[in-house]
Amino acid sequence: MHGKLNPVRYLLYKGLKSVLILLMALSLLSDCKRELNENQETTGRKETFFDHAREEMVKAQIRNRGIKDERLLKAMLKVERHKFVPEEIQKFAYIDRPLPIGEEQTISQPYIVALMTELLKLNGDEKVLEIGTGSGYQAAILAELAREVYTIEILEPLAMQAEKLLQDLGYENITVKCGDGYIGWEEYAPYDAIIVTCAPPYVPQPLIDQLAEGARMVIPVGTAWQELKLIEKLNGQIKIFDTIPVRFVPMTGEGVKNGQN
Repeated sequence: MHGKLNPVRYLLYKGLKSVLILLMALSLLSDCKRELNENQETTGRKETFFDHAREEMVKAQIRNRGIKDERLLKAMLKVERHKFVPEEIQKFAYIDRPLPIGEEQTISQPYIVALMTELLKLNGDEKVLEIGTGSGYQAAILAELAREVYTIEILEPLAMQAEKLLQDLGYENITVKCGDGYIGWEEYAPYDAIIVTCAPPYVPQPLIDQLAEGARMVIPVGTAWQELKLIEKLNGQIKIFDTIPVRFVPMTGEGVKNGQN
């Protein structure tokens, strides 16, 4: 036979239970706050590391190797390259080497990005076409230096990722398209500058046709190893200059497959 629960004991029991629940909640809140602070400190340390690494990259790999365009140097100091590579390799983002970005593609080494961009001689009022968006890093650099950037990526996953990242970073002067870069982007032609970050076996004629008068194009041409070529359109004439040997992923698309020129 069960007796009645003493009201005083019952109230004490309920009160003690409430206090225990409150203490547990406070403890959980404290743990969450501590974890948040630790995460913020970790993030802060990472950003400081990346800032220092980027400064060293610009000094040692770019300025000290002969790149003189101050606007370009400021752009490369500003654009956070680590945000354009997979998280697991971000710690390598500022070393002078290409890095994988998925889909068997790479982001070019910083010096090559700087060299190709400097060869375009951008002054801030240009309309630029980029062939081979990749992760969007080169497009971001161009957007800091030119009025408009149109960029084409043949691989849809990369095009979508780059477009979202560039939008998230606030670039309003970049337009991304998934398509065959071999044929260029006639809708917005002619262009004051064209930069190609994948290597065709020869210079695509559609890209030459889309150059404005006085425009420049920088493009790697060849198979296993390529020659980085500077192309100028002056007085309606095309002049081609060799610069340095380079190695890029090959250009793909129907134009290359069909042997068009």
